[in-house]
Amino acid sequence: MKYNFIPHTDIKVSKICLGTMTWGNQNTRDDAFNQMDFALDSGVNFFDTAELYPVPANADTYGDTERFIGDWFSKTKKREKVVLATKIAGPGSYTAHIRSSGFSPQSIENALHQSLKRLKTNYIDLYQLHWPTRQTNFFGTRDYPYVEEKEKDNFQQILETLLKFINEGKIRHLGLSNETPWGAMKYLSISKYQNLPRMKTIQNPYSLLNRTFEIGNAEVSDREDLGLLAYSPMAFGILSGKYRNGIFPEKSRLKLFPRMSRYSSQQSFSATEEYASIAQKYGISLAQLSLAFVNDRPFVTSNIIGATTMLQLEENINSINIKLSDEIITEINSVHNRIPNPAP
Repeated sequence: MKYNFIPHTDIKVSKICLGTMTWGNQNTRDDAFNQMDFALDSGVNFFDTAELYPVPANADTYGDTERFIGDWFSKTKKREKVVLATKIAGPGSYTAHIRSSGFSPQSIENALHQSLKRLKTNYIDLYQLHWPTRQTNFFGTRDYPYVEEKEKDNFQQILETLLKFINEGKIRHLGLSNETPWGAMKYLSISKYQNLPRMKTIQNPYSLLNRTFEIGNAEVSDREDLGLLAYSPMAFGILSGKYRNGIFPEKSRLKLFPRMSRYSSQQSFSATEEYASIAQKYGISLAQLSLAFVNDRPFVTSNIIGATTMLQLEENINSINIKLSDEIITEINSVHNRIPNPAP
């Protein structure tokens, strides 16, 4: 395994991060335990979860993923071996069963304490804001939705609230998720000039089918040392190749949840075919090509993988051992130039 430091910290995390959002829906508690056992034994010391999980979110399964992790900590006594990241959910119709008060001080306090209880721990290594509370472009929205009446932001209040829990030892570090360049820089600026905690990471989508992070956020990441935690590197499984030729396997995510269409446009499938041809040409799997590309990007602190089977998990973790040649990168970029970001 390879490791990076979370920027501006002394915390070393594996370049592969174990994603968890299927646990409690597509994966059982026993599946989750097996994945955590295997990942840790393979050198993966970084687990990412969220109060919202599993996905799709609903009131009946709310918090189950965190509960599974907490039960595993209780059983194995391995909490200190894991760098644990979780997230507070933002507002939206799909989170109405959680709360509707955004990132108010009371919301943050309640969310954090509930997560600590479910996770059976007294601290979170990396506490992240899952998505912005303001109206902007994220979760597949390509363009900025201009509105005349702009909501007042509460960035400073959020950081002041989080500082309290850092001082209490309940949070070690902070991160963003699904954030824009403007939002990231706003948080960094307030931290700098108001002497408040600094955001250390940004968890945004990044894959062969969605390189929009490179348009603005990559420069922020590079110049401000804000590490990318890349999520959906397999584009909801599209880049595994299992949906090629119009096949939707039983129990696959797009078969179970057809409304999750963010990554399944015709352009995405066309680009996937071209990336599959590159992988075949060089004797590696499409999944390995896809993950190795993300692993190798200089702005990526960790690549968040997700798996529903142990075979998938093993292949995904082993992608860390693959180094793509300059020739392969050139061919990947050629496809990207012709079919750019088909799944933002």
